[in-house]
Amino acid sequence: MGTKTADETGAETGAEATTDEQKVSVAKTDEVTEAEDTAADDEVTADDEGELSEAAREEGPTGVGQGAGAVVSAALGLVSLTGSWIGTVAAARETLVGQLQTSSTASVAKQVKEVYGDAWQTTALWGGLFALLALVVGVGVLARPAFGAPGKPQAVWIKSVAWGGVALGVVGLLLAVLKYTGILLDLPSTS
Repeated sequence: MGTKTADETGAETGAEATTDEQKVSVAKTDEVTEAEDTAADDEVTADDEGELSEAAREEGPTGVGQGAGAVVSAALGLVSLTGSWIGTVAAARETLVGQLQTSSTASVAKQVKEVYGDAWQTTALWGGLFALLALVVGVGVLARPAFGAPGKPQAVWIKSVAWGGVALGVVGLLLAVLKYTGILLDLPSTS
């Protein structure tokens, strides 16, 4: 009668008995199934990565640079109002130069102007410089969407912080001009 099929062999030896050929056949089937599963997982991963990178490309810039620029603008505006280390050092240097250039026989008005007035103007000048930087950076951040990806709105917090930086810059610049010209807190009268 020839060779017996696996079903016939299994029927003869019982449900638990299997031939070596059946074991090999089952092992090969498992290997093929695992290989197909792995290949399917690889395809899904590759497709998912492709979709993610494509979505990232379509999204465009994330606005991190604009956000950083807005924060820098606000910080520069705040520094223009409160003073900076470099402004303090420059004012101290100007005080020293005024003391060295003014003789003890000079009039009181000249001594006050050289020692304190020039230092005050130097402080105002550095404050104005920081205020101007705050204005430029803030306006640059606010104007950036006009030159960027069309249809991509700027985040609300970026606009708010940038407008804050611009406002602080305007106030700082105004105060610097008023201090430098002597309209605000002029030197005391020496007469």
